[in-house]
Amino acid sequence: MLNKLQLHLNANFTFLKGRRLFIAVSGGMDSMVLLHLFSQLNYEIAVLHCNFSLRNLESDGDEEFVKEYCVNKQIPIFVKKFDTNQFAENAKLSIQVAARKLRYDWFYEKLADENFDYILTAHHLEDSLETFLINFTRGTGLEGLTGIPKQNDKIIRPLLPFSRVEIENFIKENNLKWREDSSNASNKYLRNKVRHAIVPILKELNSNLLSSFQNTVENLQQAQSLVEDAAKLVFQIVVMKENNQLKINLIELLKMPNYPAYLYQWLKDFGFTAWDDINDLVTAQSGKQVFSDTHALLKDRDFLILYLKENDTLQEEYFINKGIKEVKVPLNITFCNVSDISNVNANCIFVDEDSLQFPIIVRKWHEGDYFFPLGMQGKKKLSKYFKDEKMSLIEKSSQWVLCSGNQIVWVVGKRQDDRFKINENTINKLQITFQ
Repeated sequence: MLNKLQLHLNANFTFLKGRRLFIAVSGGMDSMVLLHLFSQLNYEIAVLHCNFSLRNLESDGDEEFVKEYCVNKQIPIFVKKFDTNQFAENAKLSIQVAARKLRYDWFYEKLADENFDYILTAHHLEDSLETFLINFTRGTGLEGLTGIPKQNDKIIRPLLPFSRVEIENFIKENNLKWREDSSNASNKYLRNKVRHAIVPILKELNSNLLSSFQNTVENLQQAQSLVEDAAKLVFQIVVMKENNQLKINLIELLKMPNYPAYLYQWLKDFGFTAWDDINDLVTAQSGKQVFSDTHALLKDRDFLILYLKENDTLQEEYFINKGIKEVKVPLNITFCNVSDISNVNANCIFVDEDSLQFPIIVRKWHEGDYFFPLGMQGKKKLSKYFKDEKMSLIEKSSQWVLCSGNQIVWVVGKRQDDRFKINENTINKLQITFQ
């Protein structure tokens, strides 16, 4: 098994040479084999152990077992104890999802704290098969049928080519000790039901099940790679990046017979799940939106616009006192008294400071707001100004104004108000710049 692992590493993970590696060790059979193997190879390793406090004394026993092994082998070890039940209750998560979040959040924290490069986990071939079957029963796309990836960012899974039988034989041949997790025998969890009830039947139907599964996964991974390549090529034709937004050209998109598949590939990493709603958005009226936890997708004429949702904790009004030189929230704006005027543009205005009523206010625009555009006669509603400027719904919803009392001084980054301009009687000239 050591020779097979070395060949696998040389073929797929040459970048691990010279890197500092954490090994996630629970104390179970799989992780103890992984630790034993890597302790015999020429890598700098340390151990991460999570005590989830889910099996009382048994969990503490696992921790002590892993600690003792590492001390005897002079392997550095880091241990973290979690109150998983309390975290799951507070976060309204299942125990399994909560444990997974706690584990990987801590893993990445230790990578940064200890200046390590990668984390190795002991997932093996049957784990990948079980994941395939679970995703299949729940309903999934092609990506969900490609098994467990051998690498996911900083997480490396070097035992994926090995079966459970190979691991068990290695344990016996090398007389290794390990800890049995009593929860593995219970069918309380879906993965255990698949492992104990479904996989054995499939192996009866096909004695070469694992080999067949490996071939199938390799084929599906190649197909997934083709899908990703096609999505990248079409992305370059259909999608524009503009002001931290993605604008999907619907005229070009609808030329693609399988456009819902492209939308899925482009948007899946932004937390969206309501794919029927997203597909309906393509032909919906302007102004319709679909939301994920972090992003919004807006139909605006011939475009779908993806943008980051604003922080709901932002207050409605921000007050700026006289003499303040710079503010960072909600916008980065600087104030400077000057003797002459230069570099006038949409992001830099010059006003008569004595005409301002302090504190001046930064706020979002409101329906019914109006101002007197610099250089024009009379007033204009902001809604009409935005329409004339052909501003999108997103641009309008995120527009800030700088006010003196109830009067708009500046549609920030767009147009100054004529009432506050510098004239021949101005004594104190104030330059206001939007960074």
